[in-house]
Amino acid sequence: MKQYVEARTSRRWQPRLWAWIVSCAMALAAVSSCVQEEAYDDTPMGNFEALWTIIDEHYCFIDYKRQTLGVDWDHIHSAYRSRLKDDMTRTQLFEVLAEMLAELRDGHVNLYAAHDVGRNWSWYEDFPSNFSQELQDHYLGTDYKIASSISYRILEDNIGYVVCRSFSSGFGEGNLDEVFHALRTCNGLILDVRDNSGGDLTNAERLARRFTNERRLVGYISHKTGTGHADFSQPEAQYLEPSDGVRWQKQAVVLTNRRCYSATNTFVRDVKQCPRIIVLGDQTGGGSGMPFSSELPNGWGVRFSACPMFDAQMNHIEFGIAPDTLVSLNDDDRLRGLDTLIEAARQLLRR
Repeated sequence: MKQYVEARTSRRWQPRLWAWIVSCAMALAAVSSCVQEEAYDDTPMGNFEALWTIIDEHYCFIDYKRQTLGVDWDHIHSAYRSRLKDDMTRTQLFEVLAEMLAELRDGHVNLYAAHDVGRNWSWYEDFPSNFSQELQDHYLGTDYKIASSISYRILEDNIGYVVCRSFSSGFGEGNLDEVFHALRTCNGLILDVRDNSGGDLTNAERLARRFTNERRLVGYISHKTGTGHADFSQPEAQYLEPSDGVRWQKQAVVLTNRRCYSATNTFVRDVKQCPRIIVLGDQTGGGSGMPFSSELPNGWGVRFSACPMFDAQMNHIEFGIAPDTLVSLNDDDRLRGLDTLIEAARQLLRR
């Protein structure tokens, strides 16, 4: 009976699935063809113009960054073009191009060369860390369990403590079944994703699905459809489907800080729509746009955000997601060997 129901479900969603696949393929094909449309010389000027044009035509936050941060991409072109010289070294050129990209203040915008990676970390550098690896290790102890990339144990007050440091390392449905089955008798759950800078969205969604018993609207996504700054497809709704495995049915607290980025930012967006979830800590780091890659004439790679994502109320999540309860790591607690966020979560769950 189960196989029959699954087969019917698969056929019912097949037209929508193929429509989504075709839509994505067309959008990516448009981006790819446009990126390669014009040829540039392998000179400082040629590489500069190629990079500036790729971002201008395909980066998804040009208008949004101008409206919110005052980023003027045309003015940036003039300012950085004046720094170019025909006889500059590759190292000097890389420095100029990386600094130009940093003006976008986007951790998903990177320049890749053999000797370095141009990156922007301003999205977290000016914020408190609200995290201590030493304290986290103290709460985990030495006898915690490991299910692939997830660490977990039961604290003294019968509260489950789960640490997910990255969504880059895969964990399967079987791993999650074992984790939630082992913690089933706990009075509540603390899920610590602080300093998780993201990874695979599939892993993030796989974990989020354990916290809902019904299909939930969690946000929207758009795709770039042309070279204009406002050329986007209509926002497509994104839903979180309940897992077929063991699902958590009690109160849970998700711990966040500013270094929750990219796929982790999306994970926090999704679980905020789930019942019995409290997000506690600091605002996440953002990084909502799904990245796309291209190449300069000299072979350097560039990665940038091409598909903006929104929450269920159609708000951009590029700059992060606010917690339900704002809590910062207290220095006095740290000196006493206590993690302020974990202790605040325990108090909430004990109520």
